Amino acid sequence: MFHSSGSFTPPFHNQKNPHLQEEMKVPPWLESLLSTAFFTNCSRHRDTSRNECNMYCLDCMDDAFCFYCRSSAHTDHVVIQIRRSSYHDVVRVGEVEQVLDVSGVQTYVINSARVIFLNQRPLQPKTTTTSSGSKGAHLCEICGRSLSDSFRFCSLGCKLVGIRQKGDTSFVLSNKNDEEEMYNNRCKNHSNSRRRKGTPRRAPFGS
Repeated sequence: MFHSSGSFTPPFHNQKNPHLQEEMKVPPWLESLLSTAFFTNCSRHRDTSRNECNMYCLDCMDDAFCFYCRSSAHTDHVVIQIRRSSYHDVVRVGEVEQVLDVSGVQTYVINSARVIFLNQRPLQPKTTTTSSGSKGAHLCEICGRSLSDSFRFCSLGCKLVGIRQKGDTSFVLSNKNDEEEMYNNRCKNHSNSRRRKGTPRRAPFGS
């Protein structure tokens, strides 16, 4: 774009692309995972046991599949297993944190394993009234569900909405590592500065 002074300004100069920023914070398979229907019977293995579709492939980003489909078609792929708690889909933290930054999402212990919910769960009227009226309560920033600890979101789905609305968090592990490294460096520099400031030094004696 040319101005009257003859200078040239590249188009979209210094403008941020919100869609590109979101892609940098959310892996491409996550939204598909959150919208996938699990625990249906596998059409390919109807006459076998363990034929419920409770697995999802991060490489294929397709429909859910069963134990036998994984053995035959996804042996070298990154696959996570979905479980259920009170008719809602959950995933074990130890499994998903290898591919996703789940910081800020409420965790629960079910069958001796830490899990997180994939999506927001319906709120009961009594729960909503109690949560909003209790002082110091931790609430999900998106749906208002009461949380037992100082987390920001009740599920992966709510964190995804939070990223789109605020953009102050991320699902990408590299961003988390960079932020932790920057924080540790700031703390280290601050500690060294205080230590140097508090250490008296004598002037050298003359000969």
